[in-house]
Amino acid sequence: MRIAIFADIHGKILLPFKLVDLYQKKTRKSVDLILQCGDIGAFPDLNNLDKATIRHAKNDRDELGFHDNFRIENTRIRAFLEKLNLDMICVRGNHEDHDFLNDLEAQYISESRFPIDIYNRVWLCKSAEIQTFTKGEESFTFVGIGRIGDRKGRTHQQFIQAYEQEKIQKLLKSKIDFDLLITHDKDDSSQRGYGSTEIRKVLDNLIFQYHFYGHTGEPFHTELDDNQITINCKIKELEFDTTGILPIGSMIILEKKEHGNWEMDVVEQRLTNQLQKWNWKI
Repeated sequence: MRIAIFADIHGKILLPFKLVDLYQKKTRKSVDLILQCGDIGAFPDLNNLDKATIRHAKNDRDELGFHDNFRIENTRIRAFLEKLNLDMICVRGNHEDHDFLNDLEAQYISESRFPIDIYNRVWLCKSAEIQTFTKGEESFTFVGIGRIGDRKGRTHQQFIQAYEQEKIQKLLKSKIDFDLLITHDKDDSSQRGYGSTEIRKVLDNLIFQYHFYGHTGEPFHTELDDNQITINCKIKELEFDTTGILPIGSMIILEKKEHGNWEMDVVEQRLTNQLQKWNWKI
């Protein structure tokens, strides 16, 4: 089983799918699922854009890709996605239309994840709910935690909400050893005064092979977590640089090997460079 993992796509909803399609064609290796670490840019109504998205969208229409292409059907995009036949499972970031996502979440009370787009290809997993993905005879378990942490007691929807904190407390009692943890924010072990205490508790009390996150703007890097078990991986935001190319560490392939172990591969720029700011759209 192979999984492609991305972070912070900010409206470029189609780009992870295009990159996976390119990867499969160039390597002849199939991918079974896409995971995404938040800041989807899920803004179906342009009246509900946050200030940061408004600012960036003035110079880059890609920020509005969810509104432009994933709430109103585009026949070419539908045909492409149906042929590719892959789903992308995301966590919430801090730059989303949370009222829109809240309304959808309320409609799927008994489900651990739910579709948010017109093609039913982009799925949001509920924070701190156990997720299982199965393909054929293979499966894996993971947990997603969306939004960002806060040390000042603020309740704005970009921050982890009280009901999600309750679910995290319940999750901590789980006896399962998980494969992956997918979050938007990092944990709060940094001395720089940011991060999520909730994520830190999860890493201290549960076993994961890998933890993937975005948000911070840091370069791609990996490190052994303080729990001495989990490999933390900061995925570089999926943002084109000033020359129009994607940075190293913005696309990760994770492959499940024998005995349930995973092997991580950082996709080289000689592949991702084939999709640039000027040519990646359908």
